[in-house]
Parts: sequence; structure tokens; C-alpha cells
Amino acid sequence: MKVFVYTLGCRVNQCESEAVAESFARSGHEVLSSSTGSDLIIVNTCTVTSKAEQKARREIRLFAKTAPVLVTGCYAQVNPREIEGLSPNVVVLPLIRKPELLGLADYLKNNPADVLTAVKDYVSSKGKPGSLFDFAPSEFSYHSRSYLKVQDGCDNNCAFCRVHIARGKSQSLDWQTVVQRALEIEKKGYHEIVLTGVNLTMYDHQGRGLGGLLEHLLEAVGPDMRFRLSSLEPDHIDDLLIRQLADPRMQPYFHIPIQSASDKVIKRINRVYDSSHLEYVIGRLREVKEDPFLACDIITGLPGEDDREFEITRSFLERHGFALMHVFPFSPRPDTALENARDKVPESIRDERAAILRDLSVKLNKAYVDRQIGKKAEVILEGRRTGKWYGLTGNYIKLDVMGVPDNASVGDLFPVRIVSPDKAEVLH
Repeated sequence: MKVFVYTLGCRVNQCESEAVAESFARSGHEVLSSSTGSDLIIVNTCTVTSKAEQKARREIRLFAKTAPVLVTGCYAQVNPREIEGLSPNVVVLPLIRKPELLGLADYLKNNPADVLTAVKDYVSSKGKPGSLFDFAPSEFSYHSRSYLKVQDGCDNNCAFCRVHIARGKSQSLDWQTVVQRALEIEKKGYHEIVLTGVNLTMYDHQGRGLGGLLEHLLEAVGPDMRFRLSSLEPDHIDDLLIRQLADPRMQPYFHIPIQSASDKVIKRINRVYDSSHLEYVIGRLREVKEDPFLACDIITGLPGEDDREFEITRSFLERHGFALMHVFPFSPRPDTALENARDKVPESIRDERAAILRDLSVKLNKAYVDRQIGKKAEVILEGRRTGKWYGLTGNYIKLDVMGVPDNASVGDLFPVRIVSPDKAEVLH
């Protein structure tokens, strides 16, 4: 059977999708890189924005014209009926049952009936419940880096966010299992592990937080293994975590979900810190890494954001030189505190502000990349196009790589010198 796994949303979803793909490959099925020719398409959805749900619906409808579609993820958890209504070729497995996907490959191998019927039978059977930490891939079909999920859920109650409703309370995988899985990934020859979680800095096992976990991981793995953190919520960054980030194997890339730098708006959306803490966190990150790549999430047009509050955020982002901004115009999400907010920003102003920040992101990204020209870096090869290798540096710059040996493979790590905004040469 030919299977395609399509992923929307966060790196937790990407990690879980890789585990599902691996389960199919191990059962003898063929995992495809596109939907063309698929006998089954699995869609792992997101509910963080209305646009994410719109994209999911559009893709599901298209996929369902050619093959049975099994839909799971956060959107499938909060709106299963809406998804089921898209096509008779669609089957929904809610997020809470997502671990059952890991047994689907063997079931389909042993029940070679009509695929849609077999998938419906499997979902209706409600097999043994699994754990959201059962997703532990050691082979990766869709990424040159490896993903290791260590945390799920969120205890915060941000007024704009629906994810904590879908994912539930924060849970952490014990550090011994995390280390064991990291060592298995290392044995497979991967050179970088991306640690993922719904709220990664909420990781806690035996009271030492994410910093304690990194301490164990860095002690266990070898010098050629790198770690990257999928994101860093500002409110749980402590001194122990900062000390671990100073290790050279920790990549100088930090994604901070800021949303707003205005204290008035931060309070309005029920975030549990203020702008002075954001300043502190950014300062500490720059202390332990020279000119790190700082990325962030920003929502424009949040209720309560007037012109002054927006300018505070814009100025903050420019002053701190964020190299990449993921800008989202605010859209009220069902069942959240801001769903029926009375102080909403007009959509035209919201979208204008989003455009301003996207332009600023392009400007700041160019300035950051230009500063790297002439510097040494490490690049992990991601693939080839038109005969040329390309890869990603530790500080998140995508480059064409010249001088790659003939025997190189995807995932190999090379020291390079950056010679232009889009090129690097291997150092021999």
C-alpha cells in the first residue's frame, strides 16, 4: 500500500507524523513524498488559527477526490463533525486517540480489504489507548533532522489560544526515556535533534525543568550531536536552562512566541509575564550565544491593541533585531476568552499592521544574514536541486553548499564558510 502523511502546524505534529510514517514503512508499506498515487492519505491537522483550519479543509477535500483520507490532530479533536462532513471519503480520528494510528499499518497489512472500509473498521474498533509519547520515530521520511517529543499540553490559558483546549494539561516524558530515545537517534547517524513540545519550556520531570533535561542529554550524547529547541515560551526560562544553552552543541536559534510586546495587550491576552521579562530573556540569550537567530510569533490586531500599543511592539521587534517574524492577524477562536471581545481591532487595520511587520521581518532578516557573510558555520545537508546541495546552518540560514564531497548524503554535517547571502563553501 502507498501512504502519504500530510502535516499542518507545529513541530510536535511533524514529530508525530514522522512516527506514523515510520510505522507504515516498517510494516512494508511505501511512504510517499506527495499525495499522487496514494492509496491512503493521513492528514495531521492544526487549530491554532482559522486559516490553519481553512487550509486543512481545502486540502482534505482535494485529497478525498483521489483516495481515502484519515484526519487527526488538534482540529480533528475540536471539530470532528465539521471534518466528517467534507466528504464520504473522510474518516476522523480525534487527537486523544492519535496514538492508535501507530497500529494502523499492521492492521491494514493483515486486512487487505477496501482501504476506506478497513480504516473505518479500525477507527470504530477503539483499540487499546496509547500515550501521546508513543510517537518516538528514529527514522525520518520528511526531514533531514530528527525530532524528539518530550512534552505535550499546556497549563496556560492564553485568551486567544485554542490549542490548550485540544491538547489538555502539560505532560512531560521522563528524562531517562528522553535520553534513551536520543541515543537511539544518534546511533542512526543523525547529527541534530529538534526537541519538541506544545509548550516546551513547561517540561518538568523531577523538578528540574527543561534545563535539567538538557543537562542529562548533553552528558549522554557525543560531540557531533546538536540540539535545537522548537520554541521557548518566555515565562519558564530560568538560569539552569540558560546555562545549558551555552553549550556549543545547542544551536544558536531561538523561537519565542511573543505575540505582543505591549504590557497592556500582554495582560489583556492573559500572558503571565511583561515586556521587562521579555527584555531580560533576550538579553540572557544574547549573553550565551553570539548573535543568535531570534524568531518570534506575533499576532496583530489583538483586542485592546491601539496605534500606540502596536508601535510599542513594532519598535521592540526592530530594536532587538528579530531575524524572522511569523505574523498572524488576530482571528477569534471558538471557546476562547477573546472569541466575543468587544474591543476588537477593525480587520483593515489588523491586516495593515500585519503587512508592516512582515516588511520589517524581511528587512531584519536581510540584515542578519548579511552579518553572517565571511563567518564559519556548520551546515546539515537537506537535499539537492538542479545538481546542487543545499542545507541549513545552526543559526537557521538556508544556503547552497559548494564543495560537497561526492559521497555526501542528506543529513551529513559539514563545516563551511558563508560567502554570500545564499551560498557557503565547505572547509576542508
